[in-house]
Amino acid sequence: MGNKEIRIWDAGCAMGPEPFSLAILLAENLGNFAFKNVKIDATDIDRSDQFEDVISEGVYPYEQLKRIPDEIFQKYFSKYNSDNHYQIDYKIRKRVNYTKHDLLSLEPIYNQYNLILCKNVLLHLQPEERISVFRMFHESLNSGGFLALEQTQELPKKIKPLFEKVKSHAQIFKKVE
Repeated sequence: MGNKEIRIWDAGCAMGPEPFSLAILLAENLGNFAFKNVKIDATDIDRSDQFEDVISEGVYPYEQLKRIPDEIFQKYFSKYNSDNHYQIDYKIRKRVNYTKHDLLSLEPIYNQYNLILCKNVLLHLQPEERISVFRMFHESLNSGGFLALEQTQELPKKIKPLFEKVKSHAQIFKKVE
């Protein structure tokens, strides 16, 4: 509330299902006016150099989409070609911007995020690298911003004073000043 823009960083987004899922969730719950102020920065190290094309086009085979509830699928996806591929609606695609980024650079692509989402990436880092990345996330969040992690990812003890757990059954934390 009160933010001109809603900035979200999905760090380690791979081929984009997560930032698009989040964009759809926000579109369904914010209303058109507020949703126009959403900007999701989707980043990944992407050694294959394929993610940017996949995310900018938003085209996926039906096999990857079949678990989406029919009501959502009908609303946000359209047939792309005869190969059983579907494209995410432009309204959703234009809220997600992909940037190639290495978290270990410890340089955020932006500051003042409302939410940072990081799933499945930190498990691949060494403990001290994780601590450095968490510190970068803390510095990149707005006052009162949120950090959402993979359910199995715990905050290192050194980092716990920087974040307050929001829900006991989820890995969602609020930035502590």
